[in-house]
Amino acid sequence: MLVAFDIGGSRIRAARALAPDDLEPLGEAPMPQAFAGFVAALMGLLPAGARSVAISIAGVVDPEDGRITAANLPAVTGRRLAADLEAALGRPVWIGNDADCFVLTEALRGAGRGHRNVFGIILGSGVGGGLVLDGRLVTGAGGFAGEWGHGTVLNERPLGRDVPHLGCGCGLHGCVDTVGGARGIERLHRHLSGSEASSREILSAWRAGEVAAAVTVETWLDLVAGPLALVLNVVGASVVPAGGGLASDRTLVAALDGAVRQRLLRRTASPLVVPAAHPEPGLVGAALAGWQAFG
Repeated sequence: MLVAFDIGGSRIRAARALAPDDLEPLGEAPMPQAFAGFVAALMGLLPAGARSVAISIAGVVDPEDGRITAANLPAVTGRRLAADLEAALGRPVWIGNDADCFVLTEALRGAGRGHRNVFGIILGSGVGGGLVLDGRLVTGAGGFAGEWGHGTVLNERPLGRDVPHLGCGCGLHGCVDTVGGARGIERLHRHLSGSEASSREILSAWRAGEVAAAVTVETWLDLVAGPLALVLNVVGASVVPAGGGLASDRTLVAALDGAVRQRLLRRTASPLVVPAAHPEPGLVGAALAGWQAFG
């Protein structure tokens, strides 16, 4: 029996996985601030018969040394977490980035089922992504494979409109992450219209035909579609499941899909960027990866 954990900034959720498709919820607990409390929380959710553990975590895992970089998880950031947990729990442990678990779930059990190459994108507070080739995750050097949200790539005059190269949390300027997520589209709207609005309000106004919101969304599409098309030209994905808060707006996803397909070398009339289909990507992705790792 494998136990899957989904670990975010505030909660730990657990499920028993008797098989990759057979998950039984085990409950949840608050995310502690200290490592000892974190281990105790895992132990409290871990049944006695568990022989291995797989974890989806909101952070980057370096595949070379196992260190976690997770700004919102002080209890674990900077640690060689898999090794530390194996020593504490007495069981083998697999740990993966939550975006990687998302795309693995979508590739094997969601919108990417039946596709050889799947690139998954997260349009949440910021921008994330992950890559699955032939049914297996690509982790890459430093654990950063799939991170299309970073790098100085944005056009400073999309559609002839002046847009500043905003500073990004990664230390660069002009990253997709600065405009591509919910906070980014709000930042973009503030710059273009001079008014404050939430991402939901902007998208609602856009769907209603409000001119300022339309300018924001048109600019957002131009900024985001180009870098995403470039990534897809490189990796050759035939489907792009989209998750996160912005991706829950199906009209926006359809508009992004059309904008991306106009910029691709491969011309296709079929949708490419599609809404994610699986409701439990964290737990299921961890379970799938755990079964691949431990059998």
